[in-house]
Amino acid sequence: MSDTGVTYKDAGVDIDAGNTFVKMIKPFVKATSRPEVISDIGGFGGLFSLNASKYKNPVLVSGTDGVGTKLKIAMMADRHDTVGIDLVAMCVNDIVVQGAEPLFFLDYFATGKLDPAKGADIVKGISEGCVQAGCALIGGETAEMPGFYQPGEYDLAGFTVGVVDRENIIDGSSITVGNKLIGIASSGLHSNGYSLARKVIFDVMGLGINDTIPELSRSVADVLLAPTRIYVKSVLNLLRDFSINGIAHITGGGVLENVPRVLPKGCKAVVRLNSWTVPEIFRIIQNAGKIDMMEMYRTFNCGIGMVLAVPEKEADEILIRLSGLHEKAFVIGEVAKCEAGAESVELI
Repeated sequence: MSDTGVTYKDAGVDIDAGNTFVKMIKPFVKATSRPEVISDIGGFGGLFSLNASKYKNPVLVSGTDGVGTKLKIAMMADRHDTVGIDLVAMCVNDIVVQGAEPLFFLDYFATGKLDPAKGADIVKGISEGCVQAGCALIGGETAEMPGFYQPGEYDLAGFTVGVVDRENIIDGSSITVGNKLIGIASSGLHSNGYSLARKVIFDVMGLGINDTIPELSRSVADVLLAPTRIYVKSVLNLLRDFSINGIAHITGGGVLENVPRVLPKGCKAVVRLNSWTVPEIFRIIQNAGKIDMMEMYRTFNCGIGMVLAVPEKEADEILIRLSGLHEKAFVIGEVAKCEAGAESVELI
């Protein structure tokens, strides 16, 4: 304690550590810059000049999300350089399904005691996610909140804004019976279902964070911290040349809950479960936890991170394009007529 009285640092907030943190992250933030960015970090707000002349009738599209209890895995493993990618992915994947190009991103990072090196790892991941999505990291907030979080704990939230011409908004209204459903592969669990995954892996299977999952010959940490795939550039590429009638980001709720969000009235999705190979981690969790199949498809992505509804005549060319974009993709089903009162997703 200072001879002149109690200081902010005595209360648990280290302003000097915060300044060090800002200096450490500046190179990462700079790497995400776009020509429209007209401010640097450190200001009260991020400035972004929208070039409206590029659009006939621009519509801004916004999204916000977090990483969920996947953060628990990062804390257990003391590995923090990939959850930032997850944070960006969960936001930008949500807005690209409406045809929007993500323009910029902001983050909120809250912790009990700021560790500049750990914080820099987190922001490094956020910056990497922004580079993958083609958007600029133009600002954020770092909150040091002593007594609010347990030692070593933190939370993340992200916010993104994108733009799409009004006439190019994808809302699923053009989906018709006979459209093919193309599933783009996920990179793993992404950032959903971790409360159930943690319960099965740690409580039921009795594994530790650094233990090897025998069937995969990889550690629990390696498998569970695989970052969420960012589909932005691949989807925007498709939108330039193909008719995409609807897109669903497969997050919490899985295929069963997310695909219906884009289906028009009178339509259902018929999903053929043998049309793609479910990654082994999902089989391991299901078998160890004796989890019902419907529960699996309502909780996890089960290997499909994005679903596109496309005209049948374009499906093959879209698959070829996705392969060229280094995406694994499959025709996983089709859109069919839905009778009144029937389920909007049929798994067969």
